[in-house]
Amino acid sequence: MLNISTPALLFPAISLLLLAYTNRFLVIAQLIRSLYKQLNETKERHMKQQILHLRKRIHLIRWMQSLGVMAFIMCTLSMGSLILELEYVGEWLLGGSLLFLLGSLIICLVEIHISGAALSIQLNNLEDL
Repeated sequence: MLNISTPALLFPAISLLLLAYTNRFLVIAQLIRSLYKQLNETKERHMKQQILHLRKRIHLIRWMQSLGVMAFIMCTLSMGSLILELEYVGEWLLGGSLLFLLGSLIICLVEIHISGAALSIQLNNLEDL
């Protein structure tokens, strides 16, 4: 038997996850602006590669955020269903919420690997100096 406290456990986790995603987005946006300015001044090829990697990461972070928000919405609807004593609907909504959360985390894993590739480009450029 599912009660309201089960989906309520996801609220702080999803909130913190969304906050972390937003922070990643803001840091990457600032880095893109900085690299773009440097690219216009120096015309170095590796900066263009980095900016392209960052573009991919921004795209993935938007998907991470979107799936996280959907998880939050479905979790909220699940709690509402349980309050209205629609246990079956609440269970399905909680399951959907967990699937959206899982999708968000999988995309986060992909984004982390792209981040590592971008750092490798930077390290390779340092080795060439």
